[in-house]
Amino acid sequence: MLDKQYIQQIREELLSYALKRREVIKVAGDAQQQAKKAIFALQRDDKEGAEERLRLAKEYLDKLNEEFKGQDDLFDEGSYRAALEEYVEASLFYKFFVNEPLGQVKEFAMDADIFIGGLGDVPGELYRYAIKSATEKKFEEVKRCHKIAEEIIGEMVDMDLTGYNRTKFDQAKSSLHKIEEVVYELSLRS
Repeated sequence: MLDKQYIQQIREELLSYALKRREVIKVAGDAQQQAKKAIFALQRDDKEGAEERLRLAKEYLDKLNEEFKGQDDLFDEGSYRAALEEYVEASLFYKFFVNEPLGQVKEFAMDADIFIGGLGDVPGELYRYAIKSATEKKFEEVKRCHKIAEEIIGEMVDMDLTGYNRTKFDQAKSSLHKIEEVVYELSLRS
């Protein structure tokens, strides 16, 4: 014989979690999309557009943090972590864009893996920005992209990264190498 009352309690708990999880997935997806659009705006030198998209991404993440405060298991969901990582990437790229030091993203509490994941994606954006800058003959911007990407790799190399973050590091190194090729090509033409 089953304790149907207990089984019903478990069912309600699981269904409640599933509903909350779906909400986290939806809102986190919206936040991630806004962060991606902020990066895209920066690649087009649209600072104001990027600021608006970052503000919207932050609003979505704030909403989740308020609505599900104290329910930490929901913040371990991949969708939330991916949105936060994208927000870190967009925030750091914005800091590069406005000539601020790239460092802690203070708007949200996060573990080191999320920060490193976002930081590791920045050299890819720097590569795209370096290509655009080279096309526009803004060679000092290309050098600045190279310098920051080199600094990021220089810091990450000492972190003994494994797993997902090791993959991010390898991608960042590849982006740095591509930026170095752009710098080399420009040096041959000047």
